[in-house]
Amino acid sequence: MNNYPLLSLINSPEDLRLLNKDQLPQLCQELRSYLLESVSQTSGHLASGLGTVELTVALHYIFKTPFDQLIWDVGHQAYPHKILTGRRDQMSTIRQKGGIHPFPWREESEFDVLSVGHSSTSISAGLGIAVAAERENAGRKTVCVIGDGAITAGMAFEALNHAGSLHTDMLVILNDNEMSISENVGALNNHLARIFSGSLYSTVRDGSKKILDKVPTVKNFMKKTEEHMKGVIFSPESTLFEELGFNYIGPIDGHNIDELIATLSNMRDLKGPQFLHIKTKKGKGYEPAEKDPIGFHGVPKFDPISGQLPKSNAKPTYSKIFGDWLCEMAEQDDKLVGITPAMREGSGMVEFSERFPQQYFDVAIAEQHAVTFAAGLAIGGYKPVVAIYSTFLQRAYDQLIHDVAIQNLPVLFAIDRAGIVGADGQTHQGAFDLSFMRCIPNMIIMTPSDENECRQMLYTGYKCGKPAAVRYPRGNAIGVELTPLAELEIGRSKMVRQGEKVAILNFGTLLPAALSVAEKLNATVVDMRFVKPIDEARILEMADTHDVIVTLEENAIHGGAGSAVSEVLNSHGKTTALLQLGLPDFFIPQGTQQEALAEIQLDEKGIEEQIIAFIKG
Repeated sequence: MNNYPLLSLINSPEDLRLLNKDQLPQLCQELRSYLLESVSQTSGHLASGLGTVELTVALHYIFKTPFDQLIWDVGHQAYPHKILTGRRDQMSTIRQKGGIHPFPWREESEFDVLSVGHSSTSISAGLGIAVAAERENAGRKTVCVIGDGAITAGMAFEALNHAGSLHTDMLVILNDNEMSISENVGALNNHLARIFSGSLYSTVRDGSKKILDKVPTVKNFMKKTEEHMKGVIFSPESTLFEELGFNYIGPIDGHNIDELIATLSNMRDLKGPQFLHIKTKKGKGYEPAEKDPIGFHGVPKFDPISGQLPKSNAKPTYSKIFGDWLCEMAEQDDKLVGITPAMREGSGMVEFSERFPQQYFDVAIAEQHAVTFAAGLAIGGYKPVVAIYSTFLQRAYDQLIHDVAIQNLPVLFAIDRAGIVGADGQTHQGAFDLSFMRCIPNMIIMTPSDENECRQMLYTGYKCGKPAAVRYPRGNAIGVELTPLAELEIGRSKMVRQGEKVAILNFGTLLPAALSVAEKLNATVVDMRFVKPIDEARILEMADTHDVIVTLEENAIHGGAGSAVSEVLNSHGKTTALLQLGLPDFFIPQGTQQEALAEIQLDEKGIEEQIIAFIKG
């Protein structure tokens, strides 16, 4: 820590508050450098945190955290917060098994008020916390920091609407960097950009500051005039948040530590709901990240001096397999529409968005809207494909049932990051999609075992004319040959290996491990392919010809594919012994995908041990 003389002294915000204000710019510089150094050595989220350095320092300097409660939305931007709240020397363990969590996490620190991984929850939770603090009557302050990407979600506006009507003391800070993970989209984002780049507004702000800085009385008068003009000139647009019941201040420079300190000091003691709009730059202070905030949002280990991110020579990811399939289909069918809730890069849709812009929709962080929007397109005669992470589809469950399945609409769900995702931990594991979809009538649910199966299933789901889902994992495919697209027979499994006594019914990409175990045990292996409709004939055949049936899936055991097999056996009075292997009944913590699978005995060794123990038992 020799290169960080001030930061090395900060083991808690109490230490930070002992510094003089004129030391804070140096601390911000050290914090930004340390963040870059640590993340480049460990991997993780970088650009967002670089943009919130000054804000983080100012918040902990002005507010008496943890007594005052600070809530971060999502958490990509909270790495500086972790560094200043006693976890500086643990940053080398972030996102690793047994290390500190990639997002704010209540069990990790008293400074992490809300555990969070999905966006747009901060204002809702913050309002509840503020109401509780008000009833406690201890003078505790509540501050929520939300990004301009996260505020596009309906949940954020539901919370703003409620908070404004309650008149509870709380401060919402909009960190406006014109980015979420991708570029922001939508009318609200365009409104903010248009309103706060107005030439007259900028002239009043900048001119009054330059000319009148040395005349405090006149400066204060001009500040009041500026605030009045903000309301008059741009009303009603700029008073959007005021119409919701908030006292709106801003926008201010989110990288000017002095202005942040002064503004937050004033706002700390204001009553009622307060809204502070700050303008920041994602990747601030590190030129490669400023130029490419998307590429530097989440980074692998890299050399910060060269600023070059390593190129991957690995096999294509399942996301790329999906993106290539989407382009292939769009070439054939102009009725295809691809939809993403702000995950263009993660879902492999960049090429599709560029080649077929009229068939591509990014609806911002609005999963509920994405699904019902798809339903409307299907009603209108189009063929929507919703590309969505398993963990984010949870947020649109009612829309999946009410707006798609009940009406039996032909919407295809390409469910990425299904199963263990690794370093993002509990909030992002795709553990539940088979369980929560399997009980929905009209759904067709498919689990490919490799990338070619994934393509064929996407094609089958697209052509079937019903609600359909294909779920595939995070990471690289296995390198099988891709064959021309052809529809699969709905509900039909595939015999992969004929053995004796033990039959392994595989659902998904654990098939290679199943085959390796089967070779040792001389077991039968069936690639089931379909969770719904399930191949009842094959299950009954296995029950009649084997002593033990083992189901294998990367989904929660409760209610998953194994449960479907159990229901078939039970409904036909079969007493064949059944072992269900899948994700256990707890939230699986961070670590690599391989570490997590080994921990829960879903790697080759664990699968073999569980089967042998079951047979012996």
